[in-house]
Amino acid sequence: MRMEAAAGQGSVSKGGLRGATVVDALDTLYIMELEEEFQEAKTWVEKSFDLNVNGEASLFEVNIRYIGGLLAAYYLTGEEVFKSKALELGEKLLPAFNTPTGIPRGVINLGRQDTCPYKHVILVLNVLNIRKVLKRVEKPQGLYPNFLSPVTGNWVQHHVSIGGLGDSFYEYLIKSWLMSDKKDSEAKKMYDDALEAIEKHLVKKSAGGLTYIAEWRGGILDHKMGHLACFSGGMIALGAEHGGEERKQHYMDLAAEITNTCHESYARSDTKLGPEAFRFDAGTEAMATRLSERYYILRPEVVESYLYMWRLTHDVKYRQWGWEVVKALEKHCRVEAGFSGIRDVYTTVPTHDNMQQSFFLAETLKYLYLLFCEDDVLSLDDWVFNTEAHPLPVNHSNFKAKASVQ
Repeated sequence: MRMEAAAGQGSVSKGGLRGATVVDALDTLYIMELEEEFQEAKTWVEKSFDLNVNGEASLFEVNIRYIGGLLAAYYLTGEEVFKSKALELGEKLLPAFNTPTGIPRGVINLGRQDTCPYKHVILVLNVLNIRKVLKRVEKPQGLYPNFLSPVTGNWVQHHVSIGGLGDSFYEYLIKSWLMSDKKDSEAKKMYDDALEAIEKHLVKKSAGGLTYIAEWRGGILDHKMGHLACFSGGMIALGAEHGGEERKQHYMDLAAEITNTCHESYARSDTKLGPEAFRFDAGTEAMATRLSERYYILRPEVVESYLYMWRLTHDVKYRQWGWEVVKALEKHCRVEAGFSGIRDVYTTVPTHDNMQQSFFLAETLKYLYLLFCEDDVLSLDDWVFNTEAHPLPVNHSNFKAKASVQ
């Protein structure tokens, strides 16, 4: 699902699907009012986006990038082509939910046909059953490990991470509540309980005063925070907005501390871009200590938290920090055909990995753009971003497709 940035060659594919960069970028183009480019992308979706493919794909990635991108484009524009493509592709994902627990398999063959005439009803029942499974299963210290068996509904192992593999689960609890116009009280309670357990068992402070969220491996803490976990500052701030005054201030402070730590991971590198993971051990703080963690692949999570913190506090430092990222991207990641990841953030002459991830257009650039927009451009009162930064409308009773972005 990547594009070769330096060569300008498209090599984006998943399960035979192509065009992840195009679909992921649709709403970004629309929001930025790049009308000519948006029309070109829309024409590609209409005429060239072939869903008759046969191959294994990640259910999660297809859902957040393709389905999310198409639905956001539909809600922003009202153009039926985006809705019909989303529905057609969504049909291909349904067999993943055909498990004893209703918990979907992580990988789906997009060429597999599901002939069950009641598949939509079964899907709804299975999705509703997922929360029952999650409430029934014993949670170590109140935490949710990353892997759950779709067959038994039991944990496969006890690795807890707010970064890769676990991040979107927590994010979607609070966002499910917000998307429901604050009616999904079950999701809100699950979020509150999970955050309480995270704060009690995973949130730590370094000797230098930096707050971070460690990982948990069968009861043993790994004092590491991945770039992916840096979305959590924004998530905690978003959730804090909807508590009592004392609770709100507590979680806004925690969100600010975590966002500051993630900023430090950028500030302490030579490129002013952050590593894939950074650690707090052996006297090291907010820096990668392993060669395999020194790369940056145009990830968005840090600027995502800057956006939420700016919208909710209007502290100008978040815009200043965002502008530092813009300058670093221009200096170190810009190549002839786009932008490329770099292999080592701790050298002033980094080598490029020749990949422009589709999430760079869907998330990183969108969050940076919105950071410098007025608050009513995709207002947080009316829109919820999926984990790929695709805006979906809050379920207000008066919402209609083709709502203005303002």
